[in-house]
Amino acid sequence: MHTANGGSSTCPDTGRRQRLATLLADMIPGAATLRVSLTDPAQVWPHPHAVAKDATGQRLELSRTTSKIAARWIMRVWPHADWSEPHTLDLATATLTRSDLVAAGRGR
Repeated sequence: MHTANGGSSTCPDTGRRQRLATLLADMIPGAATLRVSLTDPAQVWPHPHAVAKDATGQRLELSRTTSKIAARWIMRVWPHADWSEPHTLDLATATLTRSDLVAAGRGR
């Protein structure tokens, strides 16, 4: 089945999301997840910000530039996410989940 624009009915974003997760994993060695929000502690107004963590949950140091770029890329690939809430991207599965649901370990 094809869509009106001639594309496949399968989700075209799946490949894009997986490529982004792979690119971010290469860009931030050791990162397993990225928590993305509009709350950069260095800014008073909303500003894209990412925090990387390894597989054990330990925070990895990111430069301000890397943090901002990673957050912007993720927000562009998931434009319909509610960015008023932080989200976590699992780099192994390219799955984006609201951070409070990740912390709770379950969906609502």
